[in-house]
Amino acid sequence: MLSVAHAATGALIASKLPHPALYIPLAIGAHYLEDWTPHWDVGTGLTNGTRTKRTAFILEIFDLILTIGVIYFFWQNSAATWQTHIWVGALAGLTPDLIATPKIFLNWQLSILEPFNAFHESFHHSIPKIAMGLLPQIILLVVIWFLR
Repeated sequence: MLSVAHAATGALIASKLPHPALYIPLAIGAHYLEDWTPHWDVGTGLTNGTRTKRTAFILEIFDLILTIGVIYFFWQNSAATWQTHIWVGALAGLTPDLIATPKIFLNWQLSILEPFNAFHESFHHSIPKIAMGLLPQIILLVVIWFLR
């Protein structure tokens, strides 16, 4: 899934639960469930060579900018104070992808992270069709908008 979907899910979970000991593991767990859903993301095509790492990196920068905007618009825009827990939840929702980033873009990973990355990869169900791959993410963001 795109970072915006993972982060928004983590932020929603953080907005509904009172303590990081609850919302951080749930946001990370939700990441795996979302990746299990057939989806399109910026890394789709890296393994079969239809997308370059450079293109994926540029698309990810735009995805992260969109992510910051969505999190701000959904939760911070009308808040009287800065809501750190929302941003921590969003970051927790991105954690599996953050752990995988050095492997994906630099072909390097710490040996201790290898099992985490293998576990993460086992959940991925990317599809090459952008429209069909974005549809579940758009639906997810609309649902999150109404649940927030």
